[in-house]
Amino acid sequence: MQIRDLNWMQLEQYLRGDDRIVLPVGSTEQHAYLSLETDNIIAEQLGVEAAEPLGIPVLPVLAYGITPGFGAFPGSPTLRLETFAAVVRDILESLYGQGFRRFLIANAHGGNPPGAVAAAEWRRTHEDAAVLWHDVWEGRPDELAAAIDPDFDHASWSENFPWTRLPGVELPRERKPPIERPVGLGRPGAWREALGDGSFGGLYQRPDEDALRLWAAAVEQLRERLESGWPA
Repeated sequence: MQIRDLNWMQLEQYLRGDDRIVLPVGSTEQHAYLSLETDNIIAEQLGVEAAEPLGIPVLPVLAYGITPGFGAFPGSPTLRLETFAAVVRDILESLYGQGFRRFLIANAHGGNPPGAVAAAEWRRTHEDAAVLWHDVWEGRPDELAAAIDPDFDHASWSENFPWTRLPGVELPRERKPPIERPVGLGRPGAWREALGDGSFGGLYQRPDEDALRLWAAAVEQLRERLESGWPA
């Protein structure tokens, strides 16, 4: 359940019986022909679908992440590492003060994993709390994607869902060769030149049946962690 559908009194009632909450984290950044909010849409919707049967609340997505390499693409703002880490710690601290003790951070952006270190550091000073950093595509979804078509990457078919596509935008049909990645992320101009339209390579779209199999695997894996992934 999304907390936008609750008031504070209902959430307080929930806390009398459970202390779990989901924080989706993403990034507002270029995804070639897909929405600039692809990572945000994925993180939040996966969190909602995984948590709904368990009755666990899901926060609004943290919509800005660490993406310095895309700085030359309009609509791709980045946070500094220290800013992102501070935001993660501040959210955990404030929710802890309200009574939450088990936090699952559902991350859909490849540049954000340094936030897992910040979450772990916060956890070390809160012994009665648990924090799970969950990269939504790692594990079974990645393995399934590789079995379907091993040539997948940023802004390829593996992030192309009905809810990340844009109306009226036609995607190329050909397979894009893998790009040669510039050295270092602090050169946004070089990244834009190397990427062209923004895709890292592969098919832009496969049949929805393939993409939705990935989605179902990601939902299932996230739900399993919410149910039984907490430390004893």
